[in-house]
Amino acid sequence: MIRIEFNKLRFLVIDDNAHMRRIVRTLLHGYGTREVYEAEDGASGLEAFTAYQPDIVITDWAMPIFDGIELASMIRQPGSNQNPYVPIIMLTGHSEKSRVIRARDSGVTEFLCKPISAKALYQRILSVVVNPRPFIKTKTYFGPDRRRGTSAHMGPERRKDGGGAAEITKIEPLYDKIKSGLRGS
Repeated sequence: MIRIEFNKLRFLVIDDNAHMRRIVRTLLHGYGTREVYEAEDGASGLEAFTAYQPDIVITDWAMPIFDGIELASMIRQPGSNQNPYVPIIMLTGHSEKSRVIRARDSGVTEFLCKPISAKALYQRILSVVVNPRPFIKTKTYFGPDRRRGTSAHMGPERRKDGGGAAEITKIEPLYDKIKSGLRGS
């Protein structure tokens, strides 16, 4: 099992439910995180994102002012903030396939259904830290590679061995930040 030194990571938790923020914060502190920032809606979440420059954003879907999908889209705008590559973990009580696809298409990195478990949250964080997905930039999308399986995309912007209409960017900032803290056991 790979362990992460969470004390080297900054998290931003955005949820309009104070109880849910407390649960996530408690789990993160339990993993060893020292820096957990919080916001209660999409607008204050975007402000906190700019102010604290978190390494990982954990956001709810349904929030006032603007929701987690709108927030993810704003964060993913290249050039509009200091880190459009930040991993975004979406929390929601809705697990319909259409919602998962919509979150993926807005640039969400990982999806986690409520109620959450300590193990499931840890696995999502481990995934974004140890195995960051490359980022794709096309005319209509900027975000983590949406393909997880081996099925080939057959659309007009289909990538061909890294070429084609899509620009692919490999990222490893979180792994580099904490790689001295990664160890197998």
